[in-house]
Amino acid sequence: MAGLGFGALRVRGEGFEAVQVRLSPVVAHAVLGVSPADLNGAVATLDDLWGRSASDVRERLSEASSWAERFALTDAVLAGRRAAASPVDPEVSWAWSRIMARRGRLRIDRLATEVGWSRKRLWCRFRSQIGLPPKRAAELVRFDHAAHRLAAGAAPARVAAECGYADQSHLHRDVMACTGITPATVAGEPWLAVDDLAWPRHPE
Repeated sequence: MAGLGFGALRVRGEGFEAVQVRLSPVVAHAVLGVSPADLNGAVATLDDLWGRSASDVRERLSEASSWAERFALTDAVLAGRRAAASPVDPEVSWAWSRIMARRGRLRIDRLATEVGWSRKRLWCRFRSQIGLPPKRAAELVRFDHAAHRLAAGAAPARVAAECGYADQSHLHRDVMACTGITPATVAGEPWLAVDDLAWPRHPE
């Protein structure tokens, strides 16, 4: 598991099976037991974060007789950890919801005014609980939306216009900065290939 960001994790082995979980930053602190800000982009094993309880979860997943049972177990474990931990500040949760609703296209100073906090207070509380400053979070949300549009087959020039980039070159630079690859190849990345929003299931 890594801090909030984008990238690829490759695993080699025969007969390898895993449950992949994507957490909203609003619940990540409660579920992981550590602030994403403390991870600072580092990769950590579940054992590092959960200690001995990680081994218990791994064993129970291994003993499950079906994927439906594994998914139900995963849901129960995550829900239990979330319920047992303190939630993020309501203002931080609301700010994140606004960023998501606007797909990253909003001014942070205006967001602070809407929350009723100073810009500095919003920056500090948001970063400590979500893992990134609100401006950077908004940039990544905008990029994520752009990546999904590219995966859906939209032309880069159209994606740039729809997602609030100055031009196609601006989109190109942002995609390269986040992924190290061009907009033309980003749609084939594994982290998008498993996403039903990017690759909706078609009826057989």
